[in-house]
Amino acid sequence: MKQEMTSADVAALVSELGNVDVEGSLIDAKIAKVYQPVPGEIRINLFIFGKGRDNLVIQAGKRAHMSKYLRPSPKLPHAFPMLLRKHITGGRITSVNQYDFDRIIEIGVIRGGIETILVCELFSRGNIVLLDSDRKIILPMNPVTFRGRRVRSGEIYEYPEAQLSPLDVEEAGMADLFAASTADVVRTIATSYNLGGVLAEEVCLRAGVDKKTAAKDATLDDIKALCESVKAVFSPIVEHKLKPCIVKKEIKGELGAIDVVPLELDQYSEAEKEYFPSFNQALDEFFGKKASEEVIEEVVAKKKEKVDVFERRLRKQQEAIKKFEKDSEKYTTIAEKIYEHYQNIEQVLAVLENARDKGYSWAEIRSILKKAKDDLPAARSIVSIDSAEGFVVVDLDGVNASINIRKTVPQNAQIYYDKAKKLSKKRDGALRAIEDTKVAMQKREKKVSKRRKAFFKKHWYDRFRWFFSSDGFLVVGGRDADTNEELVKKYMEKRDIVFHTQVPGAPITIIKTEGKDVPETTLEEAARFVVSYSSIWKAGQFSGDCYWIKPEQVSKTPESGEYLKKGSFVIRGERNYYKDVPVGVAVGLELGAETRVIGGPVSAIARSGKYVVELLPGKFNQNDIAKKVYRIYVDELKDPSFVKQVASPDSIARMLPPGESDIKK
Repeated sequence: MKQEMTSADVAALVSELGNVDVEGSLIDAKIAKVYQPVPGEIRINLFIFGKGRDNLVIQAGKRAHMSKYLRPSPKLPHAFPMLLRKHITGGRITSVNQYDFDRIIEIGVIRGGIETILVCELFSRGNIVLLDSDRKIILPMNPVTFRGRRVRSGEIYEYPEAQLSPLDVEEAGMADLFAASTADVVRTIATSYNLGGVLAEEVCLRAGVDKKTAAKDATLDDIKALCESVKAVFSPIVEHKLKPCIVKKEIKGELGAIDVVPLELDQYSEAEKEYFPSFNQALDEFFGKKASEEVIEEVVAKKKEKVDVFERRLRKQQEAIKKFEKDSEKYTTIAEKIYEHYQNIEQVLAVLENARDKGYSWAEIRSILKKAKDDLPAARSIVSIDSAEGFVVVDLDGVNASINIRKTVPQNAQIYYDKAKKLSKKRDGALRAIEDTKVAMQKREKKVSKRRKAFFKKHWYDRFRWFFSSDGFLVVGGRDADTNEELVKKYMEKRDIVFHTQVPGAPITIIKTEGKDVPETTLEEAARFVVSYSSIWKAGQFSGDCYWIKPEQVSKTPESGEYLKKGSFVIRGERNYYKDVPVGVAVGLELGAETRVIGGPVSAIARSGKYVVELLPGKFNQNDIAKKVYRIYVDELKDPSFVKQVASPDSIARMLPPGESDIKK
């Protein structure tokens, strides 16, 4: 089964993602966030014009494609994606190219006039590397040093040793290559032209040349046919006349996917195939689906393995008791059999002692006993003799007993009684241990029942910025242009009050009045909210102006000749100003009927929240501040599991103002 993409796969994919005239192109796509769900893999969340949100998955050394099968993002982001975000978030993709028909994809990005290149190495031991416009390495996923090649920050990025491109194949070049080769035709083509095994076999098949022919024995006609075959195989990629499909064959009685190819291959003519409108979709169905299934299987396996420690201990103790009881019963039975066959065993011991007294060797004794089985009934019961340890094994009605020839019959029986007695004591000890385990389980259950429990509900306003005022009014604000638009069009009512700042870059904020009179305290808190979550905070200022209006004063109809961008509105009529409103935000935990992190004006959060942390404009970005607040909650509550459920760094970050902040001492 195919494990990674080939150079031809990369060429086909780039012909889709890097061609502005092809549906699914990434040219001009805007980069949102970057995630690293597992080592060696990143996921870039994109906004594609005319399509919306989508995700580009890149797994170093294996694959790259847009994907709907996404691995879950880690709760705490890794360093590499965080640093990538710093350089390319908000950037626009300007190019997607393949380097020299190798398994290398280069994604050009421009942000604020600064150009960077994201290099995706899909060959074995590949990497993901961010370069500046001078091709100097800004950041590698895995800093490594090879012979003659260093992939580390500050170094000039150097490509691995180049191979021949099948797109430039010529008869003279192939003839020289074959003359110097010690391998057969198919291996020589596969390695020298970077084709891989499947396409190399396809070239040989279409050329009518035996793939096992030694390369140096290939005729000029063979070379000519092979060159023509290479061009024929790759013409659909060059001309972008792809026919992407997943190839399926029966494996152990079931039909399974074995390969994904951008074009039809003669060697798969008899195989069942599933066709796709784009090679990108075929790659996702082949690689992406498999990766997501591996995650599900891994989770299921971990759940199966994650047996409770007390249950595991209890099971082992119960198994030990069964073994103690079984062995104790066996030893008691042997002791009783020894007494039942007292005379026979005594006779065997006497015969052995007499033979030893006469100076017979053990080999001679075994020979004598073998001959005496017809005349001496006791000899027939002997199974074996261990001369080194001085034991004889006798068969007592189907039960084997090991008898010490230096001890009497009663002494031998007592040995087995003592063993049985010892096991009975172990069994009693195990029974007491089981009771201790059950008591520990009960204590643990009581402890678990006393732990804080998280209670979650879904609300329509969760998608926005929000808080409940000191007077109990819901105040909701947009997060961006899209949510501003949605809030006004879908949730604003005539009886509501609308807030906005004097400067641009603020959320449309609405007090949901429900027809009630709104006290001044709520108006002031809404004013602080709209100022704090605006560009005023982002600029590091500590106060700003805002105003409130009625919903009917908000319009999407611009003045004649003017244009309103998404998320913007025209305000008409008289405005009610709040001047020089101080910024200030707090984050707290609501631990009542619902358990959740809340954020907003200090006075409102202090009224309904606990463990309140106040923030001011500062020097730390949202993610850093979120982690600091998270650690405060873990230290305060002494229950990391509960805090992670209720106030993860991601959920805290959603409550923070845009820009940089600091914790008020």
